[in-house]
This record gives sequence, structure tokens and C-alpha cells, in this order.
Amino acid sequence: MGTLHPKFGSAMTRISNYSELGSKRLPSHDYSHPGAYFVTICAARRQCIFGDIVDGRMRLNKSGLIVAEQWAGLPSHYANASLDEFVIMPNHVHGIICLTEVDPSSVGAGFQPAHSSPPTNPRHAKPRHGLPEMIRGFKTYSSLGINRLNGPPGNPVWQRNYYEHVVRTEDDLDRVRRYIVENPLKWAEDEENPAVCEMVEANLGGLETRPYEGG
Repeated sequence: MGTLHPKFGSAMTRISNYSELGSKRLPSHDYSHPGAYFVTICAARRQCIFGDIVDGRMRLNKSGLIVAEQWAGLPSHYANASLDEFVIMPNHVHGIICLTEVDPSSVGAGFQPAHSSPPTNPRHAKPRHGLPEMIRGFKTYSSLGINRLNGPPGNPVWQRNYYEHVVRTEDDLDRVRRYIVENPLKWAEDEENPAVCEMVEANLGGLETRPYEGG
């Protein structure tokens, strides 16, 4: 597991839900800037298409294995990216992507066609790949693999947007790591679990059971 900087403390606190960590996007932040980013990407319509939780552990199906392979392969496509903790859940992915400064002449080509060639002049090379580009590539190529397996081509696999949180301290990093590792154990309470969503929607709609008050 990576670390941010030795000056940060390591006190451990907990988070109960990833939405507690902040908004989806910081308008003024440069998402190609070095640092650690906690990312959550959800399946379209919250479909549980990547596997099942059994006894508190995630069991990936073939689609889930494609997702895991594409996520694990991000550093091979982007030289300024490395991975920390991640987990594939039945209908979403949680992961930490760490971006670093690299020599512009050594930056990977990203998810480019095989015939593409990098610029010969380092001054014209792309300095670094940003988080949005990485997520876009991950979603595109995992979708292609899953649709090739299950069909039909072009069928939506992911929601259009994704959630991200800029990790700023070592304590923050520890909290996110723990949340990711413990996520399968808490699937029964997860807001992305369709069963939980149905229960909440029923309660909001006044469908929860109440004591009989008739005469």
C-alpha cells in the first residue's frame, strides 16, 4: 500500500459511507495533479452484474473478472498511475488511484490504438494523464469486454458519472482503505445494494408497517 507523506499522522477513524467524504467533483482542482484519489464507479441502473457477496466475501463472475483485469491494468496504460486498495462489488467499484510526477518522455500512451506512436520530441509529449481520462478508458474497455461476453454491443454497463474524493492526509487514506476492505462485509447495509434502496424507498413512500390504529 502506498503512503502520502511522512508528515501526516496515522490516527485511525472510520467512515460509514463513501458519500461522507465530500462532493463528486472539485471545480478548481487539477485532476492530473499528483496525489491519491478515492474513486467509486457504479453499474448502470445499479444492476448487480459483477458477482455476489457470499459469507462477507465477493465472488466475481466473468464480468467481474473483466472489471478486475481492466482496473488492475491501469498502471500499464498510464505511467503516472499506481493502485492502492480496491474492491469489485456486485454493482460498483471502489478503488484508490495514486498519481505521480513522471518524465514526460516516459508517459504511457493510455488506452490508444496499437498503431499509435508517441511523439519523438519529449517537449511535445503529453506531460501526464488525468484521472477523468483514466476512468473513461477503464469504463470504455471494461464495457467492451463485458458486452463482447454478454451482448448486445453498446449496452450500458456503467453510470455516466463517477464519484471521487481527493485524499489529503494519511488519516484520510487509512479511513478510505478500511472502508474499501470492509465493504463486502457491509453489503447488507450498503446504499448501492438494490435491496437496501428498495427498503428505503418503501419507507419514504409510507409503506413501512405501523401499529393498527383503527376503531
